[in-house]
Amino acid sequence: MSLCDDTLLCNFPKCRTKLSGFAWVTACSHVFCEKHGSGEFSHSPVCCPACSSALSGKLDIVRTELSPSEEYKAMVLAGLRPDIVLDISARALAFWSYQVHQERMYQEYSLSRAESQLKQMEKVLNQQNQSRELDLAAMRGEITSLKKVMEEYKRKYSEVSERLMDRNRQHQKLQGLYDSLRLRNMVVGVGERDGQPQPGHRDFITGTARAASPQRSPEFHFMGPDVDTRFFSCLEAEGTKTFFQFSSPTRERCRPFIKKH
Repeated sequence: MSLCDDTLLCNFPKCRTKLSGFAWVTACSHVFCEKHGSGEFSHSPVCCPACSSALSGKLDIVRTELSPSEEYKAMVLAGLRPDIVLDISARALAFWSYQVHQERMYQEYSLSRAESQLKQMEKVLNQQNQSRELDLAAMRGEITSLKKVMEEYKRKYSEVSERLMDRNRQHQKLQGLYDSLRLRNMVVGVGERDGQPQPGHRDFITGTARAASPQRSPEFHFMGPDVDTRFFSCLEAEGTKTFFQFSSPTRERCRPFIKKH
C-alpha cells in the first residue's frame, strides 16, 4: 500500500474489509468500518478494539465521511490560518502514513508467518518422504525375497513334476505288464479247463457217459446259431423213435423202451 492509495482497511481483528462511505476514526490512529465502529463504540467504557486504549475524550472517536462533498471540502478549513491548515494536514497525513505503515507491518507479519508455516510443512513433508522411502525400500527388499522364494518353489515344482511324470511312465509300464500277465493267465486257465473232463450223465440207451452240455461241431459253428437251432428242432419234430433209429446201433436192445414210449 502506498501513500497514493485512497482505500483504507478496517482495523478490527478478522475483518480487514475495504472502507467506503463512513468510517470511525479514533485518537489512537485506528479506523473501523461502519458495522464494527457502531457496534463497539455504542457502549461504555469505550476502548479501542485494535489496541485496547481508553477513549474517554469527546473527540477521541469521530465518525467521518471518506468521500466528502465539494461543499464540505470548501468550508471545512475555511477561515483558518495557514499554520493551522498545515498542522491539520500534517496530522491527517501522519494518520494516513501510520495506517499504511501498520498495513505494511501486518502484511510482512502475515508473510513471515506463512513462510514459517511453509517451512514447517516442508519439514513435515520431507519427513514423510523419508519414511515413505524407507517403507518403499523395505517393500522392495520384501519383494526381492518373495521372488527368491517363488523361484525356489518353481524349481521344487519342476522337480516334483518330473518325478511325477517318471512315476506315471513307470505306472503305465507296470499296468501294461499286469494286463499282459492277466491275459496270459486267462488263456492258460481256459486251456486247462478245456482239457479237464467235464461232469455229465450216462446215456440211458447206450450206457456211455455224455457231457451235460454237448459241444457243437465246427460245422455248426460255421453255419451259425440259427441253423443249429433249426437242426435240433427238426430232430425233436421227428420223434424219439426216429432219433433212436438213426443214433442207436443196438436197435433190438432198445425195442421194449421204444414201444413203451
